[in-house]
Amino acid sequence: MKLRLARLPGKLKGRRNRSVRQPLSLKYAIWGLLSGTAGILAILAVTRLAGHPLLIGSFGASAVLLFGAAESPLAQPRNLVGGHLLSAAVAVVVVACGGTGSTAIALAVGLATLLMYLTRTVHPPGGATALIGVQGHAGAAFLLMPVLAGTLILLAVALLTNNIVHHRHYPEHWC
Repeated sequence: MKLRLARLPGKLKGRRNRSVRQPLSLKYAIWGLLSGTAGILAILAVTRLAGHPLLIGSFGASAVLLFGAAESPLAQPRNLVGGHLLSAAVAVVVVACGGTGSTAIALAVGLATLLMYLTRTVHPPGGATALIGVQGHAGAAFLLMPVLAGTLILLAVALLTNNIVHHRHYPEHWC
């Protein structure tokens, strides 16, 4: 243990490899602005039509991944849909078994992280979906509305907006 702690300060400096950074592109950034706005507006439009709220905070973070880092493994369809659905299911089970207190919230995020990792569906906003579900006393309906519906709307917008311009391509892979 002592040896590992001695290495900690060096690890905290990070790796100095700058070659992994992609150059900033104003065109890419502006398209991210337009696409991200369209994605959230699409969820809100369907909310008005359905009469059921479909927007949860974690979709904002998903939009950043889908429209600002579409090439990331964390933004791919399997991760987007699987990560949100697994995390929502965890929230429903945790609420049913353990309530909605601080420990239940923390456990839901931890379990969601574990399951996303084991199923190769890691999508960081899924952790927020688990947290939101427990805080909101989620029942089974939470899986379909808002989680599945909102996720599929974001995916549809990402498929459209990331492929209608020449400088983008989405997805990198489906599975």
